[in-house]
Amino acid sequence: MGYISRHMEERVLELSKSYSAILLTGPRQAGKTTMLRSLMERENIGRRYVTLDDLAERDMAKNDPAMFLQLHRPPVLIDEVQYAPELFTYIKLYIDEHHSPGDFWMTGSQIFRLMRGVQESLAGRVALLHMSPLSQRELTGAPCEPFTTDLERLMAERDRIEPVTAPEMFERIWRGSMPGLASGQFSDRNIFYSSYISTYVERDVRELSGSIDALKFNRFVTATAARCSQLLNYKAIADDADVDLVTAKNWINILEALGIVFLLHPYSNNVLKRTIKTPKLYFYDTGLVCYLTRWSSPEVAESGAMNGAILENFAVSEMVKGYQNAGLEPYLYFYRDRDAKEIDVILEGDGKLCPIEIKKTAAPDKRLTRVFSVIDKSPLQLGTGAVLCMSDKLSAFDRDNLIVPVWMV
Repeated sequence: MGYISRHMEERVLELSKSYSAILLTGPRQAGKTTMLRSLMERENIGRRYVTLDDLAERDMAKNDPAMFLQLHRPPVLIDEVQYAPELFTYIKLYIDEHHSPGDFWMTGSQIFRLMRGVQESLAGRVALLHMSPLSQRELTGAPCEPFTTDLERLMAERDRIEPVTAPEMFERIWRGSMPGLASGQFSDRNIFYSSYISTYVERDVRELSGSIDALKFNRFVTATAARCSQLLNYKAIADDADVDLVTAKNWINILEALGIVFLLHPYSNNVLKRTIKTPKLYFYDTGLVCYLTRWSSPEVAESGAMNGAILENFAVSEMVKGYQNAGLEPYLYFYRDRDAKEIDVILEGDGKLCPIEIKKTAAPDKRLTRVFSVIDKSPLQLGTGAVLCMSDKLSAFDRDNLIVPVWMV
C-alpha cells in the first residue's frame, strides 16, 4: 500500500508560512517522520534531515548546540528532539536573528517533557501539533472533518464515506491504526505489537522513570488495556500488575506522555454538583488493546466480553484524532453522577453540549437518549444528541437525537 497521506500535511505546510518552528509530537511509529519527510520532497527547498536517535548527533546537540546548528543549517528537520532540550535556547536565538518561517521542523515522542522545554524557550515562536496513529478517515481517504452531530454536515458526508459492516468494523478495530501495519510494511501484527512494547515503550519508560521490571510493566500495560473505556482505577490496575500505587500512577502518566493512552475528563460545572471527578481511560490505538487483552481475531473481539468497551474506545479515540488532525483542541468530556446516570461523550462547542451514547447494536432503543436531559441544568444549551452504533445508515429518533453509524466518525 505504501505511504498513506495524512490529514495534517496541509496544516504543517500552512503553519510553516507563519511560524519559524513547528513541533510535531506523538507516539513512536505513528508516522510523524514519514509524513514530514514526504512533505520535504514536496516543498523541495533542500531541507536537511537529522535524527537524535543517532548517538553521535545527540551528543553534539547536547554538548555543543551552536556547532550542531552550524552543521545542520535550517531549513532542517530534527527528529526525536526530546533527547537534547539544550538545543531549544539556540534555536530561539537563531529564530530571533533570522525571522525565517518554516526553518525548524521537529518531532518528539515524549510529550510533557518536551512541552516544558519548549514553553520556556520557544513560547510564541513554535506551532505545536500532535499526531496520533492513523484515523479511520485517513485510512479510507475520507475528508478531514472533526466529528459533529450537525445533521446537515453528516448528510453531506454520508455519500462520501463507504459504509462498513459490523465484522468489517471489528476487523479495523482489531488490526489497529499503526501506519507500519496499515501500509503493509509489517505483516505479522503480533510480532509488530510485541516488539513495539519491548523496543519503544519499555525503553522510553525506563528513560523517564529509571529501572523497571519488564514483566511487571507488561502486566501493568495489559491490566490498563483490560480497563479501557472505564473510570481510571489506579488501585485495581496496581493490584493486577503487583506494583504499588505510586508506580501505577507514575506509569499511567508516562503512557500518557508517550501518547499511548489519554484521559477523558468528566464534564462538570457549579450547577451539576453530583458529578464524579474521576477521568476515564482510553488508548489511541485499539489494535494495541486487542493485542494486549489477547483477542486472537476480529471475530473473537466482536463476540468477546470486552466488545462494548473496545468499540467505545475506538469511537472516542477517532473523535479525538479528528480534532487533532485538524489542528484543533478536542473539547470532549463524559458525564457521570452519583445516581449512576451516564453519558459516554459530551461534545462542547459553540455554546452547546451535544451528548453522545456509543452502543454495539444495529438497532438502538430510543430510551438510550433519556439520560441526555441531565445536561438541561447546565448553563450551556443542549445541542443535538446522537447514538453512535453499528447501524448501516444515518437516521434519527427525532429532530434532536440522531442515529449515527460508527463508520461515520
